[in-house]
Amino acid sequence: MSLKLQGTLQRSKASDFRLAFDLDLPATGLTAICGPSGCGKTTLLRCVAGLESDFQGTVRVGPCVWQDAVTTLHLHQRALGYVFQSGELFAHLNVAGNLRFAWDRTPVDRRRVTWDEVVELLGLAALLERGTGTLSGGERQRVALGRALLKSPDLLVLDEPLTALDRSTRRAIYPLLERLRDEFAIPILYVTHVVDEAARLADRLVLMENGQVTNQGPLVELLTAPEPGLAHGEDAGAVVTATVGQIDDEFHLASLEFAGGQLLVSDRGLAKGAKARVRIHARDVSLALAPSAGTSILNILPAEVIDVLPDDQARVVVRLRIGETILLASVTGRSAQTLELKPGKSVWAQIKSVAIL
Repeated sequence: MSLKLQGTLQRSKASDFRLAFDLDLPATGLTAICGPSGCGKTTLLRCVAGLESDFQGTVRVGPCVWQDAVTTLHLHQRALGYVFQSGELFAHLNVAGNLRFAWDRTPVDRRRVTWDEVVELLGLAALLERGTGTLSGGERQRVALGRALLKSPDLLVLDEPLTALDRSTRRAIYPLLERLRDEFAIPILYVTHVVDEAARLADRLVLMENGQVTNQGPLVELLTAPEPGLAHGEDAGAVVTATVGQIDDEFHLASLEFAGGQLLVSDRGLAKGAKARVRIHARDVSLALAPSAGTSILNILPAEVIDVLPDDQARVVVRLRIGETILLASVTGRSAQTLELKPGKSVWAQIKSVAIL
């Protein structure tokens, strides 16, 4: 099963904005659509939802054609759950009423998720009788997610659902989105302009600029590829998928086993044997020609330089291979020259445990 999204949209003959995309995505996991404001991310979602009358193209979810040259289904005819930036809850209904709006309109034979599953996942039991006007921003988004899920959609689209939330609220919702990604067999399109947010949640990445898709592919690969530029700047970093090994209860550390070695990180309460995904920023990786002694850094791993990329006037980005894993290190040009960094050079990558997210 796959998602086929292809087509163009021209707002008007007088408009400079033109959207064009051709995506063939697996109908599993979470695909993040990432790019600067105004590049067309939300418009792409609106085309998928059938909200753009000028869109011409194909939208196919598995065997179901939502739009092509002869067919155009309206929004209410598409098995789609849509979560907007602001939640868009019905003000005249309480939380339970908003959820039941979706639940009651989903035929019994189409229900693939249950009321109790959604209420438990999103922690909505204590909110059911409350009016929407009394909810915080985070609570509103949880209710909006619940309403979208209770449609048992074939596709879930989330349009920057965390943008208006403060940092602590976003951090509280991330685990819910991770459970949604991992426990429900519903493909998700997720729009964001925050690379770290995509890195935390996504399996695949679609990059957009000026109405065009500039690249797409597995998130782990695109984050560390020399092009189209995600390996540069303050947000540059890699994602490592690992398995939780030993837990150090005395110092509250967890050992993560990955394709390249072992990382010691702060214990986040994950059980031994559980899967974990961590983000390692390039700015938090330093390099040495020999393993250091008498240091506070717990993670010192042998690595091989793949290449050295210019970043800004003062810095370069070093792409490293550690076993089967690629990491990035941001160092000054002076350091790169002093260490004589070049492809094939053996170095030691040093990563502070407290810096691994």
